[in-house]
Amino acid sequence: MLFLRKSCRCIILLLMAVFFSGTILLATIHSADASDRGKNHKKRFRDSRYHHDRYYPARGEIIGILPHGARVVVHGGAQYHFYGGTWYRPRQSRFVVITPPIGLMIPFLPPYYTMVRVGGTPYYYANDVYYTHSADGYVVVAPPQGQVSPVPPLTNQLFIYPRKDQNEKQQADDRYACHSWAVNQTDYDPTQPAGETPESDKKQKQADYNRAMGACLDARGYSVK
Repeated sequence: MLFLRKSCRCIILLLMAVFFSGTILLATIHSADASDRGKNHKKRFRDSRYHHDRYYPARGEIIGILPHGARVVVHGGAQYHFYGGTWYRPRQSRFVVITPPIGLMIPFLPPYYTMVRVGGTPYYYANDVYYTHSADGYVVVAPPQGQVSPVPPLTNQLFIYPRKDQNEKQQADDRYACHSWAVNQTDYDPTQPAGETPESDKKQKQADYNRAMGACLDARGYSVK
């Protein structure tokens, strides 16, 4: 009987040792995983240039699976993946967030972009990357040098529809020309800080600017609401 009691006590102690060893091992693995996630998942990048105000994964972040709907672009014999304004390159079995190379051609723009003009040339900007229009789509270019003129977005309290199927480049040209004309007519530029202008005056100036923009765009073949 004494032998059985000692045997049971030994078995219980052995089971307790195995349990605590497993708990320590799991805690160590979890800590290592958390540390690895901390290295591979950085803070998101907020792009506030030109009032773009969008968040993107930070450069260098590594992910295991691409977002659903990511597109593949081949440049210089290498594959690049694009989704929502973010570019990825394969790295072994994972993907790393990168800055796309100059000259990379894509048939589409990011879903959200900010349009600016430099020396009369329209640029499309998103996630610290500039694109220009080309015959085959859009090409990644170096940051332009010179005075940057923001182009107000299409939906600045205005709904604009191209009646004559104007392409994006033509729409950009018309928007910028009408914007410049409306600023001259109203002495109000919505792309610039309002300063200490009273809110009531700002609303009236915005309404006057919208009417001027609408009249100009209507004359150039757009429906404006």
